[in-house]
Amino acid sequence: MLYALSRLSAPRTKGPPPMRAPRERLTVAQFCEEMGISRSTFYDWKAKGRAPRCRKLPNGELRIDRADIETWYDALEVAA
Repeated sequence: MLYALSRLSAPRTKGPPPMRAPRERLTVAQFCEEMGISRSTFYDWKAKGRAPRCRKLPNGELRIDRADIETWYDALEVAA
């Protein structure tokens, strides 16, 4: 009986696991252009903890994931 059930399960495929879609990462300049703000405004927000989450690359540059921007933007919503 166990043998019959195991044969009904989905067949296993060989090969590499499916790849995830690459995450979109914006530079500070791209984010500022998209939001219509200056770089100084961005760094002011970042210093005050009001900017979206950033990741520092080994070369010191910052990147902002699109998902983090969406989460940050949604958190800015206020009741009218």
